[in-house]
Order: sequence, then C-alpha cells, then structure tokens
Amino acid sequence: MSENACRACRGRTGDLVLDLGSQPACDYFPSRDEPGPDPAYPLQMWLCADCGLAQLAADPTTPEEARGTEPAALTAQAADAVSRVAAAGLLAGRATAAEYGSPHGGSWLGLLAARGLTPVAGDQPADVVVDCFGMMHARAQSAALASRAARMKAGGMLLLQYHSLSAIVRQGQWNALRHGHYAYYSTTALVTMLAAAGLRARTAWSFDLYGGTVLLAAQRAAEDPVGPDESVRGLLADDAAAGVRDPRVLAGLQRDCQVKAESLRAWLSAQSEAGRCVLGYGAASRAVALLRHAEVDSRLLPAVVDASPRKQGLRMPGTDIPIVGPAELTARKPGAVLLFVADLRAEVTACHPEVEAAGGSWIDADAVGF
Repeated sequence: MSENACRACRGRTGDLVLDLGSQPACDYFPSRDEPGPDPAYPLQMWLCADCGLAQLAADPTTPEEARGTEPAALTAQAADAVSRVAAAGLLAGRATAAEYGSPHGGSWLGLLAARGLTPVAGDQPADVVVDCFGMMHARAQSAALASRAARMKAGGMLLLQYHSLSAIVRQGQWNALRHGHYAYYSTTALVTMLAAAGLRARTAWSFDLYGGTVLLAAQRAAEDPVGPDESVRGLLADDAAAGVRDPRVLAGLQRDCQVKAESLRAWLSAQSEAGRCVLGYGAASRAVALLRHAEVDSRLLPAVVDASPRKQGLRMPGTDIPIVGPAELTARKPGAVLLFVADLRAEVTACHPEVEAAGGSWIDADAVGF
C-alpha cells in the first residue's frame, strides 16, 4: 500500500497494529524437493484512523492459484445463510443473481437457483449480488465495492459475507493476517464504506464459522426507507465494545502472536521429548505464519495432512514440513493431530475415526497451552 493510503477512503492517518515480520506468501506451496529458503515479504496490518478499515499494509506477492478443497463447514454455512435470507423475505420478487466469488472456491449460485434466481452471464446486473469472502481479495477496496454496487439492479440487494474483525480481536486470531487478504472488516468500517458507495446496511446474520462470520444485506440508500435494523445496530455495538477502532486494542494481536507461538513450540517440544508422534491437519494459510513464528520444523512436526491432492507432495511455506495425504493418519497412528482449521473438526473426526480408535486425539492448534 503506497505511503499508507487507505484502500477504502484514501486517508493517510493511521497506525501499524500488527507486524509479523517477513513471511512467505501463504498460497505459495513449494515442492518438497525445493530446499529453499522461500521468498519472504513484510506482513503487516494497518488501521485507518479515518474510516476504521483494518487492512494489509503492503503486498508485493503475486496470488497463486488456490489448491484447497472447500470444507464441509463452509458448504453448510452457505446453505444456512441462503435459508436465512429467504426466510427474511429478501429473495421474494427477485429473479436474477450475480456472484463475486472467493478464489478459495465455493459458490452460492446453485443455492440461489434452487430458490428461483437465475444466474446472469458476464458482468450483467442482477437483483441479488453476492460476495462471499471475495472482496477482501481486492487491493483497491473502494473500487471493488463500487463495482458490486454498479451490478445491482433497481431495488437490488447486495449480500456481503466477511470474517468479523471483532471476532479476530476477541479471539486473538492474529494469523488471520495474510498476503492476498487486503481487508479485515468490522461492521463499523463496512457501514462507512457502504455509505460512500451510496448503499445502506439493512440487516445482518451472524455465524460461528471461523470464530465469527457476518452476512450483511445492503440496498441503495435512496431505495431503503427503513434503514438498519436491530441486528446491524447490535453488531455496531459489539464493535464498539470490542474496540475495533482503537489501535491500542488491535495491538493486542501482537502480544497474542508471541504468546501462542511460544506455547505451540513448547507443547510440540514436550510431545517430542515424550516420544509421542504429532501430525498437523490442514495446510491452511493461517498455519504458515503460526509455524514460522513458532520456529517449527519437521523435527517437531513431521508432516501436515491435507485432503487436497494438489497440495500433497508439496511442503509448508517457510519450513521443511511435508504435506501428505490422509493415509498417513492410519500409517503413523499419531498420538495427537493438530487441527489448523478448527471448523474442520466435525468433518475430519467423522472421516477419520481411525485416529481416535488408535488412541489419538484431535487438538485445536490455536488452543494449545490455553
């Protein structure tokens, strides 16, 4: 980000609230045979004092093609979200849908089509415009929101889903920060951004996904005589209580980073000394900074299991830890499996009962030592 100009409002006043130093690009998974060292780049979060948007300070990386598979938890949450929107009557009388998808996969168009909305072709306008974790990947936030607003037909609805900054702050999710994710939305900042684009938040729904996810419905301000309902007002109050606009509060993520990294390394060291085999599960972007900060290599964590065939045979960025297939859970009979994405727990325990059958346990990596 050039000279700390806000990606949304172009303001130049703000604070650096989280600095993870030099980190490898989280979506660059080298071959296991590539010795490294891997290229590393600054990874910092900057909070705009004008509009309150928390954002990636700079990103010289080039996004890689996503290699992951869509978690069952994300699929289930999408179905739940569409059901809630329909139950609120917001799909009634609307015939077409457009989507700005996430590069990590997943789509709501099939769910909307099942409720009578026809997907539009190309850049055509639509009655319902959906963005599920897509806009955070845009370097220029104001332009990205303007393009979505421009796709809305008269009387149209914009549905924006995002990982809540208040959840990130309250749960110390410092490793949500990553290259390629340019914005970390509080409802407060997003309402300000919507207003600048001529839109107004109407209602919202909260989900447990990723520790706290919000789906916000917005309309053009000139077409919305009602204004924000209690759900939106509640989220704004929650933001105020969490201190999402206070740089001193967000700076607590720096302390969380150090404490959690030290706890993870100490726990893995103790497991190794006790002769207990530990594997990781989920070669996710959030695991990259955690493993690097904790200075974990294959001596402490021999492998990370991932269900995506496209990741198997590669290694975790910034380490020598190989990525292997689920068959290793049976072959190695780990005493513990570190789960790097907590939302996968129900899915993986159902798919891999052999872990617990052999006496092993699934452990949330973010909760180790707490």
